[in-house]
Amino acid sequence: MQSASDSKTSLTQVVQNQAQGHLAVKLGFGILGVGAAILTWRLAAGFIGSSLILPLPGEVAFSLMRISAHSDFWVSVLGSLRRVVLAFSLSLLVGGITGTLAAMNKPFKSFLAPLLTTIRATPVLALILIAMFWLPASGVPIFSAFLMAYPLIHGSVCAGIEAVDPELLQMAMVFKVPSRIILFKLRLPSASPFFLTGAKSALGLSWKVVVAGELLSQPAFALGTGMQDARLSLDTASVLAWAGATVFLCGMSEFALGIASRRLEKRRMELPA
Repeated sequence: MQSASDSKTSLTQVVQNQAQGHLAVKLGFGILGVGAAILTWRLAAGFIGSSLILPLPGEVAFSLMRISAHSDFWVSVLGSLRRVVLAFSLSLLVGGITGTLAAMNKPFKSFLAPLLTTIRATPVLALILIAMFWLPASGVPIFSAFLMAYPLIHGSVCAGIEAVDPELLQMAMVFKVPSRIILFKLRLPSASPFFLTGAKSALGLSWKVVVAGELLSQPAFALGTGMQDARLSLDTASVLAWAGATVFLCGMSEFALGIASRRLEKRRMELPA
């Protein structure tokens, strides 16, 4: 007769095998999608016949290898990464605090509403141009990315905390559960999925706005600066190479964030109630 531990082990293996199968299928279709995109790009570039308008994939790959062979490229990568991390961290900190306060205090939520609406409605380009009057070149991308990412974090945290089951809150009030316990055991766990979704969107947006801000403000050693220099040289292949490096870094950072968030969530679920 099979013991309970053996049954649990078998079930775990089945779940792991299914997860690996889904991952393999997802990876396979992803590779097919990338291959189809490159083939379409190759056909379009061949049809246009002008490297200035649309270079071949091989030309872009060669340009990427050429610029990545210089130390300035890696210094630029680190410079942009530092700005993204700083802007993203500020949006997490400020958005998490104000989102929590807004969910628990309706007058404060109404107080912030006009500011958040104004930020959301302001075009990114206009915000960057205004920031160029106020800040040095290196600070423009950070400030602009923070303002664009902050409403996402604020809204996600606020929505998550407000999504707590009212019956659970009422029960906690009846049994006179301390407010601190309600916050950390009910409200914040409820906001966790919303927060992680908002954080992933905010991280991708931070990369886009930081590089756009760098392209206009031209700080020393930045991906956007390299992209602008290549544009001024009419080197379309290098422009796409710098853009490709940005897309790759954005994707890798979102992948790392996803792994970290899953581990934190798993660890939280394992903690005693």
